[in-house]
Amino acid sequence: QVQLVETGGGLVQPGGSLRLSCAASGSILSLGTMGWYRQAPGKQRELVAVITTSGVTTYADFVEGRFTISRDSAKNTVYLQMNSLKPEDTAVYSCNAKGLTYDRLFVSWGQGTQVTVSA
Repeated sequence: QVQLVETGGGLVQPGGSLRLSCAASGSILSLGTMGWYRQAPGKQRELVAVITTSGVTTYADFVEGRFTISRDSAKNTVYLQMNSLKPEDTAVYSCNAKGLTYDRLFVSWGQGTQVTVSA
């Protein structure tokens, strides 16, 4: 079983910054692509950013250069640095990871962390 635990959410003023972390643990043989998604009230979950094992990144259009995804493979952790936050960035942010345990492929989700951007 693989667990993902997100930390770093909270309340921030418009224009502020937050750094989210997501640590994977469990019987992990290898981690593949990891990513961040978000879901605002009344909306569907949407991709924010993903990063491959080789460090190739993909961002949603709405990021507009404000967010940076990174990973520390030694710590099985993915990060999302969010700058210049806007009220419309308010959502529950969840991380996702694909990989291998010792006996199967897995796709896991974290429980989510609330990000609220408000004055």
